[in-house]
Amino acid sequence: MTGFIGALGEAWSELRHHKLRVLLSLIGIAVSVGALTAVVALSEYQQQQMAEQSDQSGGRPATVSINAMRTDGAPMDWAGFDAHVQSVSERYSFSYLTRIVNPVMVQVQTPEQVQTLNVRLVDPAYPIIHRTPLLEGRWFQESDAELLAPPVVITEALWDLYGRPDLAAGFSLPLLGDVAGSYPVIGVTPRTNDGDTEKLATMLFDAYSARVDQLPADAMMTWEVWVPEDGVADVGPVLAMDLRAGVDKGTEINVSRTDWASRPESKSSAAMFEMITGAIAGLVLLLGGLGLVNIQLVAMRQRIREIGVRRSFGATGSRVFTSVLLESVVATAVAGVIGIAIAVAILKAPFVLTMFQGMQDIPPFPMRAAVTGLVAAVAIGALAGFIPALMAVRSNVIDALRF
Repeated sequence: MTGFIGALGEAWSELRHHKLRVLLSLIGIAVSVGALTAVVALSEYQQQQMAEQSDQSGGRPATVSINAMRTDGAPMDWAGFDAHVQSVSERYSFSYLTRIVNPVMVQVQTPEQVQTLNVRLVDPAYPIIHRTPLLEGRWFQESDAELLAPPVVITEALWDLYGRPDLAAGFSLPLLGDVAGSYPVIGVTPRTNDGDTEKLATMLFDAYSARVDQLPADAMMTWEVWVPEDGVADVGPVLAMDLRAGVDKGTEINVSRTDWASRPESKSSAAMFEMITGAIAGLVLLLGGLGLVNIQLVAMRQRIREIGVRRSFGATGSRVFTSVLLESVVATAVAGVIGIAIAVAILKAPFVLTMFQGMQDIPPFPMRAAVTGLVAAVAIGALAGFIPALMAVRSNVIDALRF
């Protein structure tokens, strides 16, 4: 241990003495490690954004969907089955349960004419389960169902139809027919793409059912539950069995997962993306390592007389080998720290977040990326220092002194 510490001290002294050479080594490795760390971190940002986009359609992991239908041609008693689902759910103490009804057609008065509008009925847990973003305003709260004028959330295309009025000024959606009234607009969901022209209003299920006796004959009702991913394998089958108990044979019940994490191809795609970005980052670091090898070889030819003097004063081959090797390792370790600092500065820059617009949960700086970058820097330093160290050990003392 004493010999290793001594060799480490000699390596640090040599690095301080040859500052220009060390600086040239640091530039290439620091940039390479910074690129490696940034690429790994950005890949996690990309995976997070892809996961959130998938959550908007299929729900967060793990989302369990409950569907029911009549197999004998009789109309479905949605109210009765909803009461059955609510009763079963109480035994599980689900924190997030939502009913989803599509489609419900209503008449709406627009600035130009009366139009048919699609309305989606949900519960307050829906935007949480589906991680639904908002362009303006807020989503529903539990107390909203008790308001005399129930609020609604509309899409950006429907908002444009009214000239994008200020929500804080009291903009309301004028509905006609069975649900006639003015419904305050409390939120606007953004377009999913530039060509999105869907005009949709989202209303609380309880607010709608308080005004209409029953759902339209063509409406379909779905229940979604957000449960812990590590326990969904146990909850799913038992929940399906409890739901099927107490209903007649003419009702078919289907319980399944809808989130992206339940599909093996989604996980393999994420792994493939990470592997590709990791390979690119590794190639960048390898190129930086090759540059370091060249610098170290040239430097060792210039130091061959110094090595000969040290050998003549009794320095063993292993001591010389360890000292030269550690010079490269220490230099690349310092470069790795600087590269990680560069990557942190890049990830904190405002333009990086603009690349991932709409991402709700920004991942913290991944320590895995930092550790990977630092380990890779030390490994490259060891490989880059091995050949010069071997050259130093094999050099003849007499020839080195004549050089």
